[in-house]
Amino acid sequence: MNVSQILVLAKRPLPGRVKTRLCPPCTPRQAADIAAAALADTLDTVSAARVDRRILVVDGDHPAPPGWLTLPQRGGPLDERLANAFADTATRGAATLLIGMDTPQITADRLEAAAALLSTPDGPDAVLGPAVDGGWWALGLRDADHATVLRGIVTSTADTGQHTFAALRGHGLRVETLPWLRDVDTADDARTVAALCPPDSRFATATAVIG
Repeated sequence: MNVSQILVLAKRPLPGRVKTRLCPPCTPRQAADIAAAALADTLDTVSAARVDRRILVVDGDHPAPPGWLTLPQRGGPLDERLANAFADTATRGAATLLIGMDTPQITADRLEAAAALLSTPDGPDAVLGPAVDGGWWALGLRDADHATVLRGIVTSTADTGQHTFAALRGHGLRVETLPWLRDVDTADDARTVAALCPPDSRFATATAVIG
């Protein structure tokens, strides 16, 4: 395994469609600006990571950085869209790491380390990055075909990560856990995550409106 790719699953940051749990204290426009900043910082970080391919899998129309591929999300519930993202980008001999747009504190080094685990001959079959809220912030698969286990897993719950881990293990995969991260859902999340980002980052600047 000597090829790796990173997928960023994202939604076009439109007011009223993203980060609605930030309202209040934010207005829908401010929440969309925060989402846009998180996505922009995430794309920059992935662009800086040393991987072979970078793909934006997006709900809506949103530009990707130069050198990226862009694909539309496909499916209804999030479990379907996640599974389809892996299926639609599957490349023989390539390990795939999928992240979202809600962890702008992620670093290129951390992404490279996760991708490297999947690209070594004796490494795990899957890596899973648990999120503080009970979900997960990253899922990497040595073989994208194994993403079928995601179908039927209820997302956005306090035990989504646990169920995902169990589904991967139940499929006979060797799973390695990545470091825990906090993703951005609420105003408290945004403040906490902003403090972990460079002070001049787009996300830290955008979240200043929360106070």
